[in-house]
Amino acid sequence: MLITTTQLHKEKLTLNESVPAGEIDYAADVQQVGPLTVAGRAELLEEDRGRGEVVDDIRLRARISGNFEQLCARCLEPVPQGIDSDFDLIYRPSGVDAEAGERAISEEETEIGYYEKNGLLLEDAIREQVLLTLPGRVLCQENCQGPVLSDGKRPGVTDDTPEDSVDELAPDPRWKALAGLQLKTKA
Repeated sequence: MLITTTQLHKEKLTLNESVPAGEIDYAADVQQVGPLTVAGRAELLEEDRGRGEVVDDIRLRARISGNFEQLCARCLEPVPQGIDSDFDLIYRPSGVDAEAGERAISEEETEIGYYEKNGLLLEDAIREQVLLTLPGRVLCQENCQGPVLSDGKRPGVTDDTPEDSVDELAPDPRWKALAGLQLKTKA
């Protein structure tokens, strides 16, 4: 759904959307399970910068809720994750804040996103909020031992491996080539 400043000049936009699973590509390890609901409002904020310059900001306030699966960081099995989160964001036209050189920004400016000339895609804002809401890394269980191979065993674990030493799995053989290297630093 495209939200434009032209729409918002006329009236505030009420959002009551249901995003079906598979419509938004989040990340390789995140999958939406079932519909995601988005309820809220989009409105126009006109920022007067003086000398007749007015910037049309889009304020997006909404609640998103839905169910996701995120891959376990060790065994790559899907882990159910539910989100139910509010957000309040401001989007400004792309390039309006561009200045030559570097400049310091205020804490409030770190909360500002940018939209292109044609408007703000609601799906982009949703994707961003879902990824910010979900944890960066999940485990299916605290003591997850990692992937299980097709033979039903874990890499580095044999029938003779004591149960309490399974945590000390053999190192990944791809690192073997670097085993003899040492960092030399100047004293």
